[in-house]
Amino acid sequence: MSVLFIEYPKCTTCKKAKKWLDEHGIDYVDRHIVEENPTAEELAAWQQRSGLPLRRFFNTSGMKYRELGVKAKLDAGMSDEEAFELLATDGMLVKRPIVVTDDTVLVGFKEPQWEEALL
Repeated sequence: MSVLFIEYPKCTTCKKAKKWLDEHGIDYVDRHIVEENPTAEELAAWQQRSGLPLRRFFNTSGMKYRELGVKAKLDAGMSDEEAFELLATDGMLVKRPIVVTDDTVLVGFKEPQWEEALL
């Protein structure tokens, strides 16, 4: 199985996730989230496939998230379309790592979820 692995190389969680993929022999295509930010269309498709709430795709601990007051905008009723467009403007707004397979999308690195989905 080959997967798309979207990461920010300096992120320690991304480094752990990449190491996990390597240790389990999972082939992946590496994509730098800032240099090649996901598009609004990709994010919408991935969110639907993941079954996760849209808010899980935001990097809520990031400086950019706080600077832009994204939580307040989401709480005020920002539409899904507006949220995907905002996420597509800057890779630092997007939660990472993201793993995309034919069947599922994983956001963040939680080893038990990854084992269930990828092994």
